Amino acid sequence: MNTELSGVIACFLITVLLAYPFGKYIAKVFNGEKTLTDFMNPLERFIFRISRVNAAQGMNWQEFLKAMLSINLLWLVYAFFMFRYQSHLPLNPDGNPDMTPDLSFNTAISFLVNCNLQDYSGETGVTYLTQLFVITFLQFVSAATGIACLIAVFKGLKEKTTNDLGNFWVIFTKTITRILLPVCILIAVLLAFNGTPASYAGKDTITTLQGDTTQVSRGPAAGMIAIKHLGTNGGGWFGANSAHPLENPNYFTNMLEIIAQVLIPMAMIFALGFYLKRKKLAYVIFGVMTVGMLCLLVPTISTEIHGNPEIARMGILQPTGAMEGKEVRFGPAASGYWSILTTVISTGSVNSMHDSSMALSGLMQLLGMLVNAFYGGCGVGLLNYYIYIIIAVFISGLMVGRTPEFMGHKVEAREVKIAALVTLLSAFIIKGGTALAAYYFVHHPDIGWAVKPANWLNNPGYHGFSEMLYQFTSANANNGSGFEGLADNNAFWNITAGIAMILGRYLPIIGPVAIAGLLANKKYIPESAGTLKADSATFGIMTFAVILIITALSYFPPLVVGPIAEYLKLLQ
Repeated sequence: MNTELSGVIACFLITVLLAYPFGKYIAKVFNGEKTLTDFMNPLERFIFRISRVNAAQGMNWQEFLKAMLSINLLWLVYAFFMFRYQSHLPLNPDGNPDMTPDLSFNTAISFLVNCNLQDYSGETGVTYLTQLFVITFLQFVSAATGIACLIAVFKGLKEKTTNDLGNFWVIFTKTITRILLPVCILIAVLLAFNGTPASYAGKDTITTLQGDTTQVSRGPAAGMIAIKHLGTNGGGWFGANSAHPLENPNYFTNMLEIIAQVLIPMAMIFALGFYLKRKKLAYVIFGVMTVGMLCLLVPTISTEIHGNPEIARMGILQPTGAMEGKEVRFGPAASGYWSILTTVISTGSVNSMHDSSMALSGLMQLLGMLVNAFYGGCGVGLLNYYIYIIIAVFISGLMVGRTPEFMGHKVEAREVKIAALVTLLSAFIIKGGTALAAYYFVHHPDIGWAVKPANWLNNPGYHGFSEMLYQFTSANANNGSGFEGLADNNAFWNITAGIAMILGRYLPIIGPVAIAGLLANKKYIPESAGTLKADSATFGIMTFAVILIITALSYFPPLVVGPIAEYLKLLQ
């Protein structure tokens, strides 16, 4: 067990050591400084020329959001029809069928918004064509969209007074050519050399040790798995995701994939410090996020390595901890580490089954998604944290009797209303959706959905409620992981979760970009003796307190009914 814990610690430290210089590189890219990837300039200029993009023309926050939302709508329509008619298209060696309209709706939205909630079974639900030219494509562009919107906020914070948040098309393109694509190529090569398939062959027939024959799906999976993690997407090529031995063959690939997941979210924090020339602010944000992550991680690993109390009461020893739903090649410590990191950073990939996690671990996973700002996804993690900063600045200003200010600009009623609206709507989506599901489950168990509500849950009682709560939490947080005891491939879940994913993606992006644009357009106020120091430990503690209070007030009741009640019952 000490070896397992050492692996977890080593994995985190390696991530930090890689994220710091990578963050410096990202800041240079978007500051227009010289970098090793400047050889991509001719390709970028060619893309801008054929797309008729004026790279020198900036955009205000409304124009920036209009460009982002317009292209996202186009991708949504493209993805929907590709899934709907995939059986009629080439690169389908296994003969996989078309998706139903509601499943096409859900899947198109899911990958568009960086959620990757999969109501289909990976290798049997899509074809090689849609895996590569829809799913993998959307994993690149959705990650680039989130990063581009964060860079717009960076630019708004950097300038004293400006109406220019940068050009969406330029930032978006450079994110792919300079950041995502080069690192993905490296990760894909390492995965392929460690056993992850990278061919276009169909299913292979193998003979097991018992002498039985079975068919094993393959395909060009290595590249898709690389961007699924680097872009904090999370959708698996195979249905079992990174618990599948071909997606995640050994402990090295396990470390590689979990490092890739956290690399950009963590690097963007350091990039903020380099870009704004306020490294202390970046350190404070990194400290708050790391403390928050550890508050979720430590209880999870502890409860997983100590095993299940119910099994212990039966007199059965558990020397390897709680192993239900876990791969023996990883163990409970590495699985617990993955489960928390994948939920706090909104990746949603799994190397163990979260539905089999201990009750306390399930609670921590839910809290990671409810906060959605401890590192967070590519770009959107810091955007969510920015909302908490605005609320913390407002409350701090009220406490000392001063007009709230952040980075030299007054935070007034309009900005606070936007921040409050984002937090309140997230709570409404999660709790409203869960309440609706619980209502149908209790009062309409026989309605004619593809799967009747009476058959939604494999687990009754508290855990069944947690499964429904987890689904809407995951959808709203654009996470994509699930308590897979829930039968979710039906019209109710496909449609309601699809709506939750859209709102959960674009509201937390539109809000921060709008706030940044509004603040940047105001008169700059030089720092004085009474200016609130946003890069102080005191303000970091204040922000952490705001995160705790908002999360507790918003979500304590459903958490009590679900995972907390299950945990207390387990202790009896």
